[in-house]
Amino acid sequence: MSSKHEAKTKMRMNINELRLLKGPNKELAQLGRSLHKRLSDVLAFFDVGVSNGPVEAINGRLEHLRGIALGFRNLNHYTLRSLIHSGQLTHKINAL
Repeated sequence: MSSKHEAKTKMRMNINELRLLKGPNKELAQLGRSLHKRLSDVLAFFDVGVSNGPVEAINGRLEHLRGIALGFRNLNHYTLRSLIHSGQLTHKINAL
């Protein structure tokens, strides 16, 4: 049995155990049900071996910036601030 196949089998078993929890573990059971609905997406990681985590991290930073920048009136300042926070210009700006 390959290690990818074993990992997928164990992950499937863990998700099934989570979704069937009873008692005070309502949140964990809900997590298990949510993961079970997206089981093919979760298990795809073992086939492809990549994650969209880095992209989600950048999106999270930009969402945070969007919340901070609600008062910006100058589009150039907003664009510059977005680039700075996304990590594209921090090494070029000495003032930060």
